[in-house]
Amino acid sequence: MASSKSKQGSGKAKGVSPAQAPSLPAGADMPTHYAEPQGHGGETHQATDDTARALTTQQGVPVADNQNSLRAGERGPTLLEDFILREKIFHFDHERIPERVVHARGYGAHGVFELTDSLADYTRADILSEVGQQTEVFVRFSTVAGNKGSMDLARDVRGFAVKFYTKQGNWDIVGNNIPVFFIQDPIKFPDLVHAVKQEPDRAFPQAQSAHDNYWDFASLSPEAWHMVMWQMSDRTIPRSFRTMEGFGVHSFRLVNAEGKSTFVKFHWKPRQGLQSVLWNEAVKINGADPDFHRRDLWQAIEAGDFPQWDLGVQLFDQETADRLPFDHLDSTKLIAEEDIPVRIIGTLTLNRNVDNFFANTEQVAFCTQNVVPGIDFSDDPLLHGRNFSYLDTQLKRLGGPNFTHIPVNAPRCPVMNFQQDGHMAMRNPKGRANYEPNSWGPDGGPRENPTIGYRSFPAEVQGTKQRIRAETFADHYSQARQFFISQQPIEQKHIGDALVFELSKVERVDIRARAVSHLRLIDEGLAATVADGLGLDLPEPAKAAKPTLDLPSSPKLSILANGPQDFKGRKMGILLTDGSSAALFAAVTNALEAEGALWEVVAPKIGGVTLDDGTKVAAKQKIDGGPSFLYDAVAVLPSEAGVAMLAKDATAKDFVADAFAHCKFIGHSAAATTLFDAAGVTERDEGFVALAKPKDAKGFVDQCRALRFWPRELAVDLDAASLQPLA
Repeated sequence: MASSKSKQGSGKAKGVSPAQAPSLPAGADMPTHYAEPQGHGGETHQATDDTARALTTQQGVPVADNQNSLRAGERGPTLLEDFILREKIFHFDHERIPERVVHARGYGAHGVFELTDSLADYTRADILSEVGQQTEVFVRFSTVAGNKGSMDLARDVRGFAVKFYTKQGNWDIVGNNIPVFFIQDPIKFPDLVHAVKQEPDRAFPQAQSAHDNYWDFASLSPEAWHMVMWQMSDRTIPRSFRTMEGFGVHSFRLVNAEGKSTFVKFHWKPRQGLQSVLWNEAVKINGADPDFHRRDLWQAIEAGDFPQWDLGVQLFDQETADRLPFDHLDSTKLIAEEDIPVRIIGTLTLNRNVDNFFANTEQVAFCTQNVVPGIDFSDDPLLHGRNFSYLDTQLKRLGGPNFTHIPVNAPRCPVMNFQQDGHMAMRNPKGRANYEPNSWGPDGGPRENPTIGYRSFPAEVQGTKQRIRAETFADHYSQARQFFISQQPIEQKHIGDALVFELSKVERVDIRARAVSHLRLIDEGLAATVADGLGLDLPEPAKAAKPTLDLPSSPKLSILANGPQDFKGRKMGILLTDGSSAALFAAVTNALEAEGALWEVVAPKIGGVTLDDGTKVAAKQKIDGGPSFLYDAVAVLPSEAGVAMLAKDATAKDFVADAFAHCKFIGHSAAATTLFDAAGVTERDEGFVALAKPKDAKGFVDQCRALRFWPRELAVDLDAASLQPLA
């Protein structure tokens, strides 16, 4: 490890103006080891004996433990009396008005859920019992960190929230596109979000985690590193909302008519297959079309290409949970599908865009506590904190307790209670009685119903009231390693690239080194790659509360292993000029339409082109506004005269150069080679498909069914030198 006087520890960096090169904070010399004080569950505790520096509540009460909420026993439920947790979450929920504190940038659509496999043996929830039943839903996708005006393709976790308007009331699955989370205890949620949001003194960077505060927090929070691996993967730069998985994250309970409980985890599997983009592509898409995901969802629904997901469940009992090598109540852990397969029980279809964005997407209010009879909570502490937080934040954001009167939030079943008045009340109980019990008989209003009413599962609770993290939560690296080894080589490369990029934006070298110290407990090769990419001496490993287990790989965790089988729903950009072949253009578009794919014409002028048979074709995009990174594949079909003009145009050369760099499949006419040469794309690999005759078009579209021509990346990226050639 380099000393504090080495080039890593000097606080000055060559190649940057001395006034801008940051120094380490006073007293923060480069450490040679990473052994932060840890608690019972391996969580970091930073304590002080100085009363003047003691952390306090808003009332000035000193806080003894800022890492754990109060619960009954190590693994018991969180207690309502925890005023420190409640105050911290309460204040956090009210930090922003009127937009959401997190998940501010979102987009939604209406749809329907149809049950295809009954779970009546496991739950008395009507929506999960009657096969063929269709239930209205509203779905909202979102990014977590950015504000409302941020861009769609930030590297970020995506929210995947579904509101079911069931016969028994509203049920919300408030999930993400990643099955785990950064933290284990809700008391840490404000700290996590503060760290990842823009830094408070300078209000940047926006919708980015590549800065000192985030990585300082992550490098001091061992529990975060499983999620960090997902965050640095291509999962956080998805091709579209339509090509993301969704997860309920937590363990819930299903309770049947006899009162028997079964644990359940919820999964959404996209029928479009998993797809993502490259980081360089995401950066450019954000500049060309910051509404890329919104536009994609809107256009797909308008075109009748309705996005679909299958709802799956992992079901397991307490005995199975006890045999798992980790604690299923820990939200930083998942259950591999190879261990407990996902059972598909229904299909979600989004079939209607909103009529008004504010009325629906902006005002929709999801709450994890919204469950129906037959669905209950586990003792996951993070879930308990969310149950408190979501209701509270909706109260602030939507102006009062009557947000369920807003149409998008209103249940579709009868609502009868004695709750009255309040800000923006749209309905009040009728008649004289506004309380119960009362003696007004049939005119006295609704009454409790023990038969159909909600009953909580009578789980036994015992233990000493204490602030403590369960020791069963202390393994922070085994599943992080499992995720990494489950990726295909090109996906592993992308994780390394992302870590190097993010940490290269961190100004403090000690934070970079501390982050790499965690990677050594996940994968030594990855740690060495990232250290080398940063020009950093390999630090000593971080301190692990528990040894890292050598878990088997899980192919279900890979995007490429679970990608689409066709080009349906994806989009091709077709570059034309005056004189382009009408026969070739018709063959390509016919093949695309037969596949169920979309296409757009890109041309030198938005007015379009005239083909060699005199046909006029309108352009969807002018070449300056339709770069190739907006498309999943491209066809470059200029005429001989047209390509001479394109070869002089910088944006036209960028069109093919970017398509090449992003490993796109490229179909082309013979004339297109002039443009390739002008753009410096002189080596044409098997991802280039010559379209000499119209009959070649179908083969080209068939080849485009693969996500990318990945072997090309090894030839165009210096960071790929350590990877073996890809087949």
